[in-house]
Parts: sequence; structure tokens; C-alpha cells
Amino acid sequence: MRKLALSDELLMQIDKAARYIGGEVNAVVKDKDAVDIRFCMCFPDVYEIGMSNLGMMILYDQFNEREDVWCERLFSPWLDLDKVMREQKIPLFALESQDPVRDFDFLGITLGYEMCYTNVLQVLELSGLPLRSIDRTEGPLVIGGGACAYNPEPLAAFFDLFYIGEGETVYDALFDAYKENRENGGTREDFLIKAANIPGIYVPRFYKAAYNEDGTLASFEPVRDDVPSVIEKQLVIDMAKDYHAIKKPVVPFIKATQDRVTLEIQRGCIRGCRFCQAGMIYRPTRERPVEDLKASAHEMLQTTGHEEISLSSLSSSDYSHLKELVDFLIEEAEGKAINISLPSLRIDAFALDVMSKVQDVKKSSLTFAPEAGTQRLRDVINKGLTEEVILKGASEAFHGGWNRVKLYFMLGLPTETEEDMKGIAHLAEKIAETYYDIPKDQRNGKVQINVSTSFFVPKPFTPFQWCGMFREQDFIEKAKVVKNEIRSMLNQKSIKYSWHEPDVTILEGFLARGDRRCADVIELAYKKGALYDAWSESFHYDLWKEAFAETGIDIDFYTLRERSTDELLPWDFIDAGVTKEFLVREWNNAKQETVTPNCRARCSGCGVRKYKGGVCYEGKD
Repeated sequence: MRKLALSDELLMQIDKAARYIGGEVNAVVKDKDAVDIRFCMCFPDVYEIGMSNLGMMILYDQFNEREDVWCERLFSPWLDLDKVMREQKIPLFALESQDPVRDFDFLGITLGYEMCYTNVLQVLELSGLPLRSIDRTEGPLVIGGGACAYNPEPLAAFFDLFYIGEGETVYDALFDAYKENRENGGTREDFLIKAANIPGIYVPRFYKAAYNEDGTLASFEPVRDDVPSVIEKQLVIDMAKDYHAIKKPVVPFIKATQDRVTLEIQRGCIRGCRFCQAGMIYRPTRERPVEDLKASAHEMLQTTGHEEISLSSLSSSDYSHLKELVDFLIEEAEGKAINISLPSLRIDAFALDVMSKVQDVKKSSLTFAPEAGTQRLRDVINKGLTEEVILKGASEAFHGGWNRVKLYFMLGLPTETEEDMKGIAHLAEKIAETYYDIPKDQRNGKVQINVSTSFFVPKPFTPFQWCGMFREQDFIEKAKVVKNEIRSMLNQKSIKYSWHEPDVTILEGFLARGDRRCADVIELAYKKGALYDAWSESFHYDLWKEAFAETGIDIDFYTLRERSTDELLPWDFIDAGVTKEFLVREWNNAKQETVTPNCRARCSGCGVRKYKGGVCYEGKD
């Protein structure tokens, strides 16, 4: 029987002890003496968030299919346990074996969002590992992956390796190289050299950055002749042959954020929204065969006992076999009390018909994401959504019995004017009017429209990667414009408005487009107590301000400044598929308010045809 790393007494003292004990249904337990490689897979946030991460679960399942690898899970301890572990010097441990992280060969950290960066340092420190990779001569090799790895430079000092791309493709080669190096008596450095020559693997210590007097990047190049100057993203092209379908997802003991079976129906997005990093870095769009999805859905429902299945995609409506798949799931769910969740739908007649079949949706709200308040600004961001379509969708929803709508917008988008800000209130008002056009005796009570605005953050590998942001007070003023305009609307009582805090947005902007020099700020902020920055109750911007002041790093240089398209960017050494020429073209199209058709309507020559698959080759032999 496993011995838990935490005593019963301690488990009784902390919140949600089930986060730390492992042993869940479908958790993989192996004989550690019978495997060659032990991999600790970490999501640097609480258990409930990490257990909802599909990418982590895919790799966990895939790695454990190898007889010579045992992959275990790790999540950031919450603040109560963090305090106890430091006081009692308890080393951080993996869930399955309860063994210390320092006993593993690899520590893999998923980087899903920038505000988890101080949690990365928490994981390293509680594991007893030096924060900087240059100071680690033993213990697990620390490898990062995920969306934020597409600009790894702010964290480069803390990682031994990064993996750029989708994990199914390269890890087998990495594990084989590790075993070979160890069998041959190779050193840690020898392995890193081998790893650096595996496609998609970036080893920061083998590269150097130089800067101009104005602080911009002057050069970025390898310090060795035997490592590549460009790191090419890796991805699964044949979704029928190479996609790793999870057979037995781990079932959490406590309710996870996404407490359901997740069925990934496709990767990528055809839409080309200019603000969306995922829509660019996951190109081209690749669909999973519908028969594979049916088999996966049936198997995962059988092996988990979950009562809900969710279709995962950046834009579910664009999956070409959606109707067939949904009809199958409805039949599969009949009489079994299984709910079907369909996020990322474009609200139209088909979507509403589907949703009315699969869920008791009349008790919930519908979600629209216009992103901008005017058609002009929606054209700038290439949203591909007209006011006519939005109002028609709202009207059909209201006639179908819905009376609650959530609207998501962004403030601070490039070229935004006061008219665009006020347009958010006007669009909400028009949607309310659409509801009240229905005869009173046919309405379902009062309408409730919840308007939410976040502040725009430019991300690498998007057409907006060059644009500047705003100061904290500027963002607040923008929110006030929207708030005051909503108050002037005839149907103001039907409209509720909320907005995100601007200080988090500004810090996210710094971390998203930062370079190697940012590591000093991250480390100092962490040492001052910054942790769980994604959580409002534990985010302390003052600690970051102190870190900026003491390191002498100017956050405005990274956030406010509009970059020239000729400037060398910290992530330019990564080939993410989309070409810089395409991104520049789209940046210019945005300024000219020119819409670019979606990938199925017309190819825009973004560069990803070189992968020879996906939507680029649909219908072609």
C-alpha cells in the first residue's frame, strides 16, 4: 500500500486534501523499478484547473502506454499547503507514487497562460531544485510546453528545454535519446545537445541574445554550430493515424473545473481572428474522423462514469460532421442521464436546434462573443461576424425560449475609438430590443443581458504582435465609457456590465511579449511573495511594481510601445507555420479595415500548406 507524502494530521488541516493523495479511478500506477524513465507531468495551478487540461491528459495517457516510461501528475499546492511545506521542509511530490519530484528523470511543465509563471518557480523551489537551469547539475530535466512556449524567452533561464508544438509527435524520440545517452554514459550536457537536434526541441542555454542601445533585440543566434538556428513547431497532421485518443481519462475525486469527458473534435480554426493566438499557432485546421470520435466518446463514457461529454474545439460549428456526431451522441445519451456540452458554437439556427435537443438550456444563458461593439472594429479584428447575424441569432434564441444572454467584448483593440466603445452598449441595447419585439404573452419573463469586457493583450504570432497597449488608467477610462453609455440606454435595467482588472492585463502583456531579461523580474516578484497571479484573491500587483523598480526593467518598454515590423522579436527564431509576411499583410489589412475570408472560403497563403494536410488539402487527392 502506498505511503502518502502528507500525514493524516496534515491532510485534515488543509483545504481539499483530495488534491494531493492520488489514487483516482484510471490513475496509472507502475513498478518504478521496472521502468527506464520517470516523467513528472506538472500543471502549475491547482488540481481542479490542471485536471481539466486536455493536452496534459493526452500526454499522460500516451506516455504511460510505453512500458519503459511511468508518467505521474503534479499540480501546484494551494497557499495553505505551500506554507506548511516550507515550514516543515516537505519536498514536493507526484500524486501516483507520492515520491519527491527530485527523484524523477523529467519534470514537464505545461504553460497554458502567462499568469502561472510564478507558480513555475514555486514548483521548482518546493521540489528542492535551483530556480535557474544553469545551476542545476542533477535532478530532473525541466521541460516546458504549451501555448506560452511559443515565446519561451521570459522563462528561458528556468528551463532546460522547451517543446514547441503538439506533444504526440516528438516525445518518443526524446525519451529514446535520453535512454541512449544514459546507456552510453553521457552527461547531462551530452543529452541536451542530442535533444537540441530533435525537431521542435529548444535548449535555451545554446542560444544568446544581444541588445541595441534602445533596448530592442539586436541579434539572437546559437552559440554552437551543431544546433539549429530555427526551431520548427511539430504537429499531428494525420488525425486518423497519429492522433492519440485517450481511452481511460483519470476521474478526479473532487469536482474539476471541467468535470466531464472531453472529446477533441478538431485542432486549429479556419476563422483567422487577428487577436487570437490559438487560431494562428494551431494552424492548419485538422478534423478528427467522425467514426473515431464516436468510438472515443463511447469508450470514455464507459471507462469514467462521467455524466457529461463536451466537444472541444476552437470553433465547434466549423466541424464538417457536427450534425452526424451530435445525432450519435444524443442517441448514445438517451436514457443514461448524460448531458452534452457544445462550447464554441456560432449562434445560428442549427446551433440553437442542436442545443435545444441536448441540454436543458432554457435554464441557462447563451453566449455570444462579438468582441467589438461596431462593425468597423469587428472588420479590423477579422471577427467575421456582422451585426445582422448577431441580432438574428439573438432573435431566434429569444423565440426559442431563452431570455439570458452573455456578451463578451474586448477593450483596447487596435484603432479603437470612443464610438467603438459606446457601440458595446448600443449592441447590447439592440439585443434587448430584439427580445421586447416579441409579443408580451410569448416572452419567457424579463430579458437579462450580461456584458463583460476584458482588456486586449497582443500575443506573439498574431497580426497584432506589433501593436502597443495602454496604461492602467487608460483601460479604466475605457470601461467607464462603456458603463456610462449603458446607463443611458432605455433598457439599462436589463443590461449588467462587468470588466476585468487592468493591472493583470498589463502584466500579462509584459510576460507575453517579453525577452530573456524578464526572468529577473519574474524571479524577484516570486521571491517577494507573488504566487497564483491568475487568482484575484492572491494577486498583488505591488509586488511586481517593486520588482520592476529594483531590477530597473521598464514595463512600458514591453507594453506601450508599437513595434516596427522590421524589429527582431524575441520569438522570431521559432517557425510556427504562419509566415511573418502573412502576419505583416494581416496587420496592414487590419489598419485598412479589410476582412480576410476564412480558410474554407479562400486560402490566404499564410504558410501552413507546407505541412501538407488539414483544411489546406480538403477535397484534394
